[in-house]
Amino acid sequence: MPRKQLSLDANLVFDLAEERDFAHEFREVFLGRGYRLFLPPTALIELDFLSAEGGTSAERALAREGLLNLRRWGIHPFDLDSTAEGVARRFAGRIRELRLVPEEEVNDGLILAETSLADIPLLITSDRHLLDADEETLLLAFHDADLPPVHPVHPRRLLRALR
Repeated sequence: MPRKQLSLDANLVFDLAEERDFAHEFREVFLGRGYRLFLPPTALIELDFLSAEGGTSAERALAREGLLNLRRWGIHPFDLDSTAEGVARRFAGRIRELRLVPEEEVNDGLILAETSLADIPLLITSDRHLLDADEETLLLAFHDADLPPVHPVHPRRLLRALR
């Protein structure tokens, strides 16, 4: 994968589908700076599930809108092989054991691991569970699993870092 790359959580795709200014500004600025935007497999599965069986009809519509526009928005889903999927599942379990995310937030750990396995250092998200995770404990969890660390960051914060 290219050097200038960012991984996106499903909630950023929702923000784009909702036409939220900060999400589109983030996308335009970073694409303009030569970054490639990637969507981990679990985030794609979340969007697919929500588009068909999600909570409200509005959520289903937003998920469908997001899926239909991924290519237009310059977002590239990626895949992992079965070995990497097993590593991701183990890491997600460890993240929950450490109470870095709530027990029911299985996908958060998977998305972090998938991003790491793709060697992408930043996960762009507005998910408070991920953004509020203890940074040192998360870093140690990545090191213990022999995975490259991933730092969850809000798109607004990343935009501010450029100014």
